Amino acid sequence: MAEVAGPELAGTTPEGAGAKPRTGSVQSIERAFALLEMMADAGGMVPLSQLATTSGLPLPTIHRLVRTLVDLGYVRQEPSRQYVLGPRLIRLGEASSHMLSIWARPHLAQLVDQVGESANMAMLDGDQIVYLAQVQSRHSMRMFTEVGRRVLPHCTAVGKAILSKLPEPEVRDLLHRTGMPQHTSTTITDPDEFIAQLHKAESDGYALDEGEQEQGVRCIAVPVPDAPSRLALSLSGPAGRMTEDLLHQAVPLLTQAAKSLSDDLR
Repeated sequence: MAEVAGPELAGTTPEGAGAKPRTGSVQSIERAFALLEMMADAGGMVPLSQLATTSGLPLPTIHRLVRTLVDLGYVRQEPSRQYVLGPRLIRLGEASSHMLSIWARPHLAQLVDQVGESANMAMLDGDQIVYLAQVQSRHSMRMFTEVGRRVLPHCTAVGKAILSKLPEPEVRDLLHRTGMPQHTSTTITDPDEFIAQLHKAESDGYALDEGEQEQGVRCIAVPVPDAPSRLALSLSGPAGRMTEDLLHQAVPLLTQAAKSLSDDLR
């Protein structure tokens, strides 16, 4: 699993924090989007002082940028004087999720052609896993996951793959918030056992769901590296068809598909 990151957030180093301006870039736009990303990484609600500390920008600059975002509806100030991500971002997020599914479909279709089982893309959204795209197997008996469906991450391969890349304290906090309800006889309900599985997933490069969400369904998943969101790709099918030989074949194909999707998203 990932180590706890330092105070500087990856991808959010605006000018004034030691970063060099990009050629042809507009500094104020870079800074504004960096602040939005910092707010998202902090859970969506932060005081102005925290943004100043994290970004390294002067407080007057932070205040000017945030006030502009408030005026546009992308940030809102609470009575506590903390700032939260605003509702106008929802429309952008929905459109972005739709585009993610479009970009993912060719990679998922190729996986179905190569392996024969249903291929999925899912994202960690808050404390839940949401399925963003699926290409179904051509078998008459196949796994169907409704796009938009939300599940808890502890009982899914995509959830394990994504959580394996997060710091352990962050994962334990998530499990404490959601609980670990048992769906089948194989669902993991002990946090320590689950953390051990995440370490194994991090070491192996893939995660498994052994009928933990739905009895008789087996799933294998890998995280999408360097993605703008916490994404994973998976293959799922009846346990009788998802043999060890098929899983051995699927791992490099899933890994390559995840890398190719990551490249497309840059």
